Amino acid sequence: MDEISTLDFALEGVLFQQLSRMPCAHYSSNNLKEDEYLALEDFLLTAANGLWHAFWHKGKPLPYFVSCPYGRGSKFYTVEKAISRGRLNRLCGAALMINNNGNLYAHWDNVVNLVLFKQDITNGKDFGFSHSVICEALFYAVRILLSRSLSKSNTVKSNNVFVSVLDSKYGGIVKLSGDLGKLEIDLNSSYQSIADWIMCHAEVSISPVDRIWNKLGNVNWVDLGTMQLLLAIFNSIIQWNGPPRKSMASISGNHSLRLEKRRVESRIVESENPPVPCHNYNNHDVEMTEVEHENNQNLASRGSRLKLSQSDIVLLEDYDQGLQSFQIQEVREDGNGLFYIVVSDDYPSHLLNLYTGVHTFRLEPSWQDMKLWYQVQRQTKVLKIFKEQGISSKHLPEIIATGRIVHSGLCEKQYSKGRCHNTWCGTPMLVMCPAGEPVSSIVAHNGPFSAEETVRCCRDCLAALRSARIANIMHGDICPENILCVHDYQDSRKQSLFVTVSWGRAVLEDKDSPSLNLHFSSSHALQHGKLCPSSDVESLVYLIYFISGGAMPHQYSIESALKWRQKCWSKRIFQQILGEVSPLLKAFTDYVDNLCGTPYKVDYDVWLKKLNRVVDSSVEKGKRVEKVLRLKDVAESSGTSGGGNSL
Repeated sequence: MDEISTLDFALEGVLFQQLSRMPCAHYSSNNLKEDEYLALEDFLLTAANGLWHAFWHKGKPLPYFVSCPYGRGSKFYTVEKAISRGRLNRLCGAALMINNNGNLYAHWDNVVNLVLFKQDITNGKDFGFSHSVICEALFYAVRILLSRSLSKSNTVKSNNVFVSVLDSKYGGIVKLSGDLGKLEIDLNSSYQSIADWIMCHAEVSISPVDRIWNKLGNVNWVDLGTMQLLLAIFNSIIQWNGPPRKSMASISGNHSLRLEKRRVESRIVESENPPVPCHNYNNHDVEMTEVEHENNQNLASRGSRLKLSQSDIVLLEDYDQGLQSFQIQEVREDGNGLFYIVVSDDYPSHLLNLYTGVHTFRLEPSWQDMKLWYQVQRQTKVLKIFKEQGISSKHLPEIIATGRIVHSGLCEKQYSKGRCHNTWCGTPMLVMCPAGEPVSSIVAHNGPFSAEETVRCCRDCLAALRSARIANIMHGDICPENILCVHDYQDSRKQSLFVTVSWGRAVLEDKDSPSLNLHFSSSHALQHGKLCPSSDVESLVYLIYFISGGAMPHQYSIESALKWRQKCWSKRIFQQILGEVSPLLKAFTDYVDNLCGTPYKVDYDVWLKKLNRVVDSSVEKGKRVEKVLRLKDVAESSGTSGGGNSL
């Protein structure tokens, strides 16, 4: 039922076409059998087509066709062909068949999903299938399994077969699972051998029998009986075409987004607009004042999420350090949502980043809330791991404070980590340093980076990834929005320092899934939803290619993104563009090209040593030029003419 419920949510936005009606008692035609089989064929083809385009490939044609088995023999007919040859009465149902390179000739080993069509599947029983129907379904299931195992061209390794059993009203599923390697055939009693194998080595699952067609003969796609059939077809397609490009869970997750959108459109938002602690900031006394309610339009777009303004004061209850206050200096927005540049008395010389999350009780309303959860709660977890393991780097962010907001008014929460009726109560926050400008914003305003800045960015990001790899952590979301440029002043000379942030989607273990970005994710992440050891450095190549001015065409799908990557790597476009910036970046890109998708580890130390040598030499060169200029200024100020030789 959980799986059917998830599928039901996933199919909310899928429109199945209007089907041929299943003939019913009041409106049955003279050609009852023909109408039934035409409706059955229509149903099976439409169901498979809807699932294929919703989960696998939206633009590709359906790789299946429908054919009907002729009794228990080896022949298959289309409904039209069976009607023309007068063999309709011997058909036992319809089968979804794989289309092998345009070959529409049907064999039992090509059956993807079989639907048996009976006159009365319950045979007067109220609780489910009759015994004879179950036995017939098992007969065909074993036949399909045997045909697959004996076929030389069949590539399906699954030991499961789904057989749907329908009549003109009801339907259900019989599933057979078992290892045919344990089947011992006695040629004198082959059926008994099969029966013994089913009893000793196989598993038979039988679904409840439920309504599929209503009293007018129309199929209802949201009824339990129909959903059972769709789930069986869905699982059958997985056996032949592998897991879907979009999982049921990911598509069903959009249900919450659609629900939130309808709520906003209908103005069904919480009437409570709680106060924000703000204004009158001084060292010791913080006055809590309320912000006036906004108009309906702003309230609808804002919902109940926390949004602060410049000069507001935020009181944060830190779990370890107690109450701390921060003043908002600037409101910014990146790909993950709003964040704030703040200052604090405890860190007077530093600008800090403040992120607001979402309470765990409020994760349901929309996918945006989950992004906030990754940005705050999970990023806090990752940064704490760095701290606990003693991993410190100027290229990694550092936690300043983490805790929950203290809202104005009386808090009536029952326990320390609970929340009261106030919408903002318990909202988690994360304050970290350093603050800087995202690389994406710099490129948008100033254009491509210089060669020196590009090499430095590559070096700094690689250093951050190496430090994280010591703790067996991979970032999984390297992109321009997640790299901050911080101005560092050394020897009175401004330098750029690049810090890798947004560690909320970091991969700590195999079950973690990285964030997918059509422009910057690695090919392995887009194909498999997981990272390989070189995924982060592959994304780093796309990043430095982008900031160097490389063309990044708009991507509409995972397919197009993978084709773009394949084309650029095969034509060495990345190497050509980065080779114009630096020979070392070209060599690094060649190294990543050989490493992409492999299980081999990245040799961070070798490349950091080479990049450090280039970056340090440019720094020394800058210092020498600055020193010469200072000497020249001193000489000219002493009264020596420009053409003299006193210098």
